Amino acid sequence: MPAYPGFSFVIERRATAASGWANRARLGRLTTPHGVIETPAFIFCATKAAVKAATPDQVKAAGSQIILANTYHLIIQPGPEAVARLGGLHRMMAWDGPMLTDSGGFQIFSLGHGSVAEEIKGNRGAERPRTLVGIDEQGATFRSYLDGSIHTLTPEGSIQAQRQLGADIILVLDECTPYHVDRDYTARSMALSHRWAARSVAEFTRAESGSAGPQGLYGIVQGGVYDDLRRESAQFALSQPTFGHAVGGCLGGSPDEMYDVVGMAMGPLDDDRPVHLLGIGGVRDVWEGVAKGIDTFDCVSPTRIARHGGALIRPALSEQTRVRDHINLRNARFREDAGPVDSECDCYACANFTRAYLHHLLKAGEILAMQLLTIHNIAFMNRLMAAVRDAIRTDDFAAAQRHWLG
Repeated sequence: MPAYPGFSFVIERRATAASGWANRARLGRLTTPHGVIETPAFIFCATKAAVKAATPDQVKAAGSQIILANTYHLIIQPGPEAVARLGGLHRMMAWDGPMLTDSGGFQIFSLGHGSVAEEIKGNRGAERPRTLVGIDEQGATFRSYLDGSIHTLTPEGSIQAQRQLGADIILVLDECTPYHVDRDYTARSMALSHRWAARSVAEFTRAESGSAGPQGLYGIVQGGVYDDLRRESAQFALSQPTFGHAVGGCLGGSPDEMYDVVGMAMGPLDDDRPVHLLGIGGVRDVWEGVAKGIDTFDCVSPTRIARHGGALIRPALSEQTRVRDHINLRNARFREDAGPVDSECDCYACANFTRAYLHHLLKAGEILAMQLLTIHNIAFMNRLMAAVRDAIRTDDFAAAQRHWLG
């Protein structure tokens, strides 16, 4: 059995019937060797060991509790051995708070099957180069997007790499299936992921602590959009001696289907382990996920849309016919808008600059615009999560959700 020194998860309050439909929402404290995370919480993506357009101090000043880095990208460059020689991710990045690394599985399969990213994340952009060479019992073989070199990532190799990277929370290796595959393929993939998970646990138990100290291992619930497979995978996850659970894989083709799939996965899971929802972080997604018992979320969206002129706002404030959770400050209607980016936000960007100024910076191609919008979007997500926690604490979840979503 793995030991998890320095880790604990305590549920401080649960939503009651007075909250309406939010019967699984819970307020918690997730303790790691690098600090305590008040849950529900959002995890910001430092994909290649950097949050794009923001320093670690700015990320922390905006209220962030935890960040994540991607094992796949760090295997490609600079390599986990190099990170370990530099003292692990915490020291290399100058981030002294909690951190998570994923297993590398999602990036391998999304780069190999562009449809995975497109259908799971709703990103139907330009065609991506396919770098996945093949999948077998041993692991996944892929081609480096930098130099074309061939790599094979096994469950054991993923754990070894994450040990060297040294994040507090690490994940088992799994296969991430696209939406269009049938139930038989999904079932075979899930069974393979279960065998890989068992090997990941065995390697985690065998290996020493990570480069920055003890680590907590999360298993992953797979099964696609199929209720029986999701429940079978959740039962398997329960049987494994992991510190926490993650819900991953294909979550459906629409938001409503995603919420149903998350409910399928959450149904059998126990209440005493933290649960993370992989790669999801829209405003409505957070409220719906928390109501189903999710404790932490991650998504690249807040920082990604910032680099394209997007500023997060409470959807109930949307000035457009179609309710959205962000505005695009590149639009001409903001050219002379003297208001703050978000009238409800007190972050550095909103306290000092107007929408018109941000519009000008974006049109002029100034990097400062990306930095300011990144700071705002990080602060916004942290404010959202604080509101969610307050709603659970005061047993006013349904009303708070209506206030945010309209």
